[in-house]
Amino acid sequence: MSNEVLAFELRRQSDDLVYSFARMVRPDGSIGFKRADGDYWIVWKPEWGWVAWDEASQSCMGRPWNVLPGEQGAVPPAGDWVSRKGAKSYVYTLVHLIG
Repeated sequence: MSNEVLAFELRRQSDDLVYSFARMVRPDGSIGFKRADGDYWIVWKPEWGWVAWDEASQSCMGRPWNVLPGEQGAVPPAGDWVSRKGAKSYVYTLVHLIG
């Protein structure tokens, strides 16, 4: 069994909704994590670190709460993440699925 993170879950703390993500190669050749239920990605941005990035608006839609970009590693950090959707914000727990 490998310790490589190939997938993770974002678990919303307010209602236990779970989004599953899997490691994939993006159209530009970079590595990202794609959400199972749609074309939503968590990607590495040099100035931001790992983020949920909206390409159309070029804006951050979610990010780790207490892990600064310089402290992030090769995969999105486990722990608390925050997101925004319109006027709403949500808190999630990112849990690595080791496989």
